[in-house]
Amino acid sequence: STGALFTALLEPVWYGRRFIPYELFFGVLVILGLLLIYNVNTEYGFGILLALVSAFLGAVFTLINGQLIKVHKPATISFYELSFGALFLSLVLGIQNEFDAAFFNMATMDWIYLMVLASVCTAFAFIASVKVMRFVSPYTVMLTINMEPVYGILLAFFIFGESEKMNILFYLGALVIIATVVANGIIKYKATKEEAGGFH
Repeated sequence: STGALFTALLEPVWYGRRFIPYELFFGVLVILGLLLIYNVNTEYGFGILLALVSAFLGAVFTLINGQLIKVHKPATISFYELSFGALFLSLVLGIQNEFDAAFFNMATMDWIYLMVLASVCTAFAFIASVKVMRFVSPYTVMLTINMEPVYGILLAFFIFGESEKMNILFYLGALVIIATVVANGIIKYKATKEEAGGFH
């Protein structure tokens, strides 16, 4: 959830533009929304630290893609990034001796699910997320990614029924995140219209 906040801090430095106060404010709001959803326990200090490092690296990753998309095709960027990621993980698993018979021992339906996840839910989604940065800023991408837990939990509710019913904090947190993403979109749309109007 801190990815949007990190991006709000890094993007102005990265692209040489001014800081936008509302982006920092929205970044903090999203963090509060996700804290409500997950009801985070502060005793998991090391896990929170790893999450912060991951969010920072995710922000840098998105900023780099924001530059690459200006000169390369989304599919090309995604191909190399996903390929090197697969190669790196393969090396790690090989070093840890994880490539044994049990690693490949899966039911046919599990292979089908994995292929769907790898192609539609990963490769296609990744290419789309890179392509969209031709039209929106890395900050907007990172902010919108925070909708994922909301989508996930709502889908779980519709698929698994009452067993996945959430408490009031989830709905409050989801409302905060949705309102933040919508407000960011409205402000940026108005700013774009004003800039376009200034050229006439």
